[in-house]
Amino acid sequence: MIVTFGALAVFFLVIVVILMLSWIRDRTFSDYAVGGRSFDARFQAMSFLNTYFPGAVITAFGGMAASVGALSFYFVTYTMLTVVLMYLMAKPVWVWGKAFDLRTQSDLLALRFGSRHIRPISAVLGIVTGLPWLIMGMLSLGFLFQHLSLQSLSFENAVVLGVAVIAFRQIWTVWMGMRGVVISDMAQGLVAYVGGTAILAGMIAWMVTAKGITFASLDPKMLSIPGLGSAEGPLFVFSLLLTGTIGGWCWPAIFVRLYTADGVRSLKKSAALAVPLALVFATTLLVFGMLGSQIPGVAEKPDEVIFIVSLEAGGLWLLALAGVVVMAASMGNIDGHIQATGAQLANDLVGTYWALDHRQLIVVAKGGMVVLTLLSAWLATLELPALFAIAILAYQGVIQLAVPQFLGLFWKRGNAAGAIAGMSAGFALVIVLEYFYPISLPWAYGLTSGLVALAANLAIYVAAAYLIPQTEAERARVDALFAKIEDTTPESTEAPVPTDAPAKEMPA
Repeated sequence: MIVTFGALAVFFLVIVVILMLSWIRDRTFSDYAVGGRSFDARFQAMSFLNTYFPGAVITAFGGMAASVGALSFYFVTYTMLTVVLMYLMAKPVWVWGKAFDLRTQSDLLALRFGSRHIRPISAVLGIVTGLPWLIMGMLSLGFLFQHLSLQSLSFENAVVLGVAVIAFRQIWTVWMGMRGVVISDMAQGLVAYVGGTAILAGMIAWMVTAKGITFASLDPKMLSIPGLGSAEGPLFVFSLLLTGTIGGWCWPAIFVRLYTADGVRSLKKSAALAVPLALVFATTLLVFGMLGSQIPGVAEKPDEVIFIVSLEAGGLWLLALAGVVVMAASMGNIDGHIQATGAQLANDLVGTYWALDHRQLIVVAKGGMVVLTLLSAWLATLELPALFAIAILAYQGVIQLAVPQFLGLFWKRGNAAGAIAGMSAGFALVIVLEYFYPISLPWAYGLTSGLVALAANLAIYVAAAYLIPQTEAERARVDALFAKIEDTTPESTEAPVPTDAPAKEMPA
């Protein structure tokens, strides 16, 4: 354990040193929440990846590849489409964020629809649906510390130890806010997705050459996907793809990354940088998982495939490196998730109805981070189903934010009543449908609960847009918002700041 935990300790120390050397005192809550909107494309790309690919992705989707095979490759497809969406969303989100000092996803919805009441509703939906991913991050730490202890720790004790380590790491997240998250994302991302890809590729080569494992060795069922006549339904794979694509930017912790860039050009360039890194990493992970299914012990514990294979392939040193990769990915996602949720608690829940100054907002945000860390840690110790099942469930709920978010960005019609009613009805319908049909809906040809609920959500939003016409004042306000987007060139790093309003122009 000196080797395994020693490698982890060295990595942890390096991250802490980087954070200490990069500390800058935040002047405003916006500096704390979005890092002063000061990061270039390289930091943006790695920050996105370190939030989008948590350690739970390595365990959950690596495990999914090991257990169901080719179906897991929907993950690669929707990841690429999610990055394309980043390119399309970059300009309107960043321009409005800069011009109106937006700090959270709910801030943008409140601005677009001229309603402060949409802020807490959308924030609660994002926080509740994001909690399962945070729990998955904690669980991946349980697998990590159990294997690094060479099975001397029970899973429950390993989760407790992992949570204790990540809670200690939150000292810097709470202290430095989003600036610390993005800076550490660069180092953690290089380890997780560049170093991690190299390690996974090396283990694939070992399985092929030393073990003779190829795709021809796999059960033919591992190379098929559900289609016509399948139990899941003919539209099941389509549902997974569409849900993953539109859901990626509905997560508040990922959405806030659109605010931290120093300009529209950096955001679009970061999308171009993220595509090859994401494609290579995700593909390598899934190929590794599929081939790893043939290693003894993986079939019984597919979520632990990276630890089982690394120990057999390279002994303690390779296991230690695999552990560092999972820790690097986990730290980035958990840190970013907790920081974004703390900002939402302060900005969108408490700050919506109570006027708080900069210091008070930061105190509320920090307190929320502590409570969220403790809550997710406790939930992670409970008995839960397979990790990828939790991931799919969380996506069904969070995509209900997609209707007001995407239509609000690209369509001038729509109003707060339709946005709030659609989101609320969609989320309630997801809960009901998931209770009766936890995987897919047979009477809907394999569509998942989230897409059926999304259709109802969309119908309510569009109906309200036409049944409740915009007033002249509201039409003029929305036209002015979209005009700001048109007035900013793609190369610009500055959005026009309104001269007739304070920096934080939020609806009453």
